Amino acid sequence: MPISPTYPGVYIDELPSAVRTIVGVPTSIAAFIGTASRGSVKGPVHITSFADYEQEFGGLDPKHDMSYAVFQFFQNGGAEAEIVRVVNRTASTADAGEEEAAPTPAAGEATITLPGGVTLKAASPGRWANDSLRARVDYGTAEDPGSKLYNLTIRDAETGATETYLNVSIEAASPRNLKHVIASSGLIGEVAGETSRPTAHKAAGATGGPEEGEDPFKDGKGTGADAWYTAATGGEDGPAPVVGDYKGDRNAQTGLYALLKTDIFNMLCLPGAPGEIDGAASIIAPALDLCVERRAMLIVDPKKNWASVNAAVTAVKDPTFKVSGEATRNAALYFPQIVQPDPKQENAERAFPPCGAIAGIWSRTDVQRGVWKAPAGTEASLNGVSNLTVPMTDRQNGLLNPIGVNCLRQFPVVGNVVWGARTRRGADVLADQWKYLPVRRLALFIEESLFRGTQWVVFEPNDEPLWASIRLNVGAFMNNLFRQGAFQGRTPQEAYLVKCDSTNNPQNDIDRGIVNILVGFAPLKPAEFVIIHIQQLAGQIQV
Repeated sequence: MPISPTYPGVYIDELPSAVRTIVGVPTSIAAFIGTASRGSVKGPVHITSFADYEQEFGGLDPKHDMSYAVFQFFQNGGAEAEIVRVVNRTASTADAGEEEAAPTPAAGEATITLPGGVTLKAASPGRWANDSLRARVDYGTAEDPGSKLYNLTIRDAETGATETYLNVSIEAASPRNLKHVIASSGLIGEVAGETSRPTAHKAAGATGGPEEGEDPFKDGKGTGADAWYTAATGGEDGPAPVVGDYKGDRNAQTGLYALLKTDIFNMLCLPGAPGEIDGAASIIAPALDLCVERRAMLIVDPKKNWASVNAAVTAVKDPTFKVSGEATRNAALYFPQIVQPDPKQENAERAFPPCGAIAGIWSRTDVQRGVWKAPAGTEASLNGVSNLTVPMTDRQNGLLNPIGVNCLRQFPVVGNVVWGARTRRGADVLADQWKYLPVRRLALFIEESLFRGTQWVVFEPNDEPLWASIRLNVGAFMNNLFRQGAFQGRTPQEAYLVKCDSTNNPQNDIDRGIVNILVGFAPLKPAEFVIIHIQQLAGQIQV
């Protein structure tokens, strides 16, 4: 603040710095939307390993494509992911001609009704909790003259996860009331009847109860007069989700729009039904719009019935092909599907959509080389992939590459690799500026980094001191990228520009409260075609 000198002497005044460091945003966070055998449907859930996925969503399951996609993501170098589990919340009716068939119940949470009226609801819907989720009550509490306290232990027999709540009170106003202490539970979602005291189960050593040191949650001991615990019942997986379940509601932030709760995601994968081109439950169009809004990329899987290169070429060239249009600058399509051994089916090989593995390779390339490096080539190996559903030759590859389809290839010694780095705007006939995947991803990275790094500019006095500070900070960010090799050019002047001065901020814009910042960069284009010219030199003629 300004100093008002009143006496002879030395005054110290601390001035604000013009340096405001702009930090690059993450580029390798993948989002997955699909079904799982268990896990939160309030998502997204942030995970950093497949072990995290197993703990929350139950691990690999042949009925759920998302589990394998997430596994392949981490197998190929992925580090962080956001998981959105989708279930069907609407009961299906009997099919025509089957009037006597009972309707299929919607997905629902299992419940535990403890002796005495307290009801616990599982944290997430599905059959996973039936008999597996178990609750036990005992009275080994602190001093309790009014018989208002009890201890509650919850066990997930499938994973072994156990939660213990001591001195739970039946008094509604008590901070130890069950509705309060259960709030942090990962196994229980809701509770009812918390004002009544449940009956204790058989104590250790009591007649009909467990022996001292014996597991009180032993299988088969959850029923009868001498039950050691109460098991959950009534959980339903429900029918397969439909398009409305996958898409969800933007206002309620469900389904696809649960990703609005995230701070950032860079890649979106829709393994299985939500990503099947022309599929009944496909949400590719709204997912692509969300990617454009959030500066992310959509990784599109090939159709299962593309059994040949010609089938893929015919489908993509069809004027009605749904993965087309201006918004597809934020999408990339890969062909064919990958083949891997399935640990859940005695390691029998079967085909999988490649989006999870591709997202892992993008993440790995970002860490090793940078977001400006094309995630393709001999370094972009498909780890864990034993084969591809459609092998192809160079000439067949030459049919797909010019129409913006990235190929997965198998080469001797090198193995299975990604052999293409184009967006869906990468067809030669389009001549689009966002033809190449690394150029588009670098632009998105710069846009998001500058969007977040210039928030401090809002409401600052719009004049030369502000413009100079903007040039300094944005220029420092761009120069750092230049030094890392992100741009073309031998000098910063050739590689990028940052313009914010009176020439692009006329008085009319200043009067309207607008500050214009022009940032340009010379992107590195992938060396997609390497042409070597060979010439035979004639011998020198002596004169």
